[in-house]
Amino acid sequence: MRAACQEMIYELAKSDPRVFFIGSDLGSGTMEGFKSEFQGRFLMEGVSEANIIGLAAGLALEGKIPYVVTIATFNTRRCFEQIAVDVCLHNLPVRIVGQGAGYVYAPLGPTHQAIEDIAIMRALPNMTVVAPADADEMRRLMAQTADWPGPIYIRVAKGGDQVVSSGDHGFQIGKPILMRAGADALILTTGITLQIGLEAAKRLEGSGIQASVLHVHTLKPFAGDEILEAASRARCVVSVEEHTVVGGLGSAAAEALAEARLDRAVPFRRIGIPDVFAHEYGSQASIMATMGITAERVTAVVAELLD
Repeated sequence: MRAACQEMIYELAKSDPRVFFIGSDLGSGTMEGFKSEFQGRFLMEGVSEANIIGLAAGLALEGKIPYVVTIATFNTRRCFEQIAVDVCLHNLPVRIVGQGAGYVYAPLGPTHQAIEDIAIMRALPNMTVVAPADADEMRRLMAQTADWPGPIYIRVAKGGDQVVSSGDHGFQIGKPILMRAGADALILTTGITLQIGLEAAKRLEGSGIQASVLHVHTLKPFAGDEILEAASRARCVVSVEEHTVVGGLGSAAAEALAEARLDRAVPFRRIGIPDVFAHEYGSQASIMATMGITAERVTAVVAELLD
């Protein structure tokens, strides 16, 4: 997914002279093709993320489309004020690409684990927040980013994630994708948890439970109406995300359900990272399993809610 994102920035730059690439200490071999072909539009600014956001805002004020690429914890936590004041307040077309979101950098500990980036970016007026499921969906998203009005936060996982999305479903920023239909339960996913949701639905089918899987790739603007419509047809709703349960997909869905006037109450449960920092080191998969972000957990929770 990471490589697909960077490849698409390069492709966009070939046809759009407004596109700039701004990196933060990403290594000497990063984007060599872009650098050699568009040297004046390639900036590698070192470990100075707050300054980079200001630089990007200045470029955007001059009509450019800057893509700011670095580790997700660094371009969300570290420079929140600059994003709020320099970018969002002026509604500038800056694209903030958060690499290694969630537990991708699990071996480096909590300092590098972007477990609250969606919540941070969702809180900002004018900010669009998107979390693609895999490399193919990343390409479909990136093709739409150059002309999208206002700032975007793009949540990037690691390379090599299984491709579970499909071009047959299309892609539109702000519009969730129904990946699977079922009348018993609704599973909401975002980012790489689409794979978990689909696996859970498959397991539930073996138990005679039909589950819909709605892939909510865009966290803001949040498609509350589509989610409520899907929820109204289900007997329960479960959200699953590689993000804290505070302020992410589950929170957004809970807000929509709480304010809706559905004909009946729909049992709802959030699956995600509890309100804690990781207390152990390991791989992305091992820490996700420790936190209960698995197909097995989704399957069990759906069965419990339907019991």
